[in-house]
Amino acid sequence: MQVKDRELATDEEGFLLDPSEWNMEVARQIADDLGVEMTDAHWELVMYIRRHFEDQFAVPELRTVLKYLKETHGPEQATRKYVYKLFPYGYGQQPCKIAGMRKPRKLMLDV
Repeated sequence: MQVKDRELATDEEGFLLDPSEWNMEVARQIADDLGVEMTDAHWELVMYIRRHFEDQFAVPELRTVLKYLKETHGPEQATRKYVYKLFPYGYGQQPCKIAGMRKPRKLMLDV
């Protein structure tokens, strides 16, 4: 993956191989490549994934994200439907990729 003058290693599906190479410029490039028009709501989830990863050294499962949404926005937004409205191709395929995560071993993170 080329971001300005940097070449970043990715797997065959475009996930970063080294999450430490991630920054906002990389995130914007990935979002553009995926065709995701990022709003504040999109960025909130992506940044939550990054914070969780940096604190726990693990990608949060969707149920953890839903718990966060419930605590911060109430039960109306703490649904899979809300997350899939933002990221229709799935939690593992879009926000995790934009957040610079390696491909989740368990791509079905929304169990």
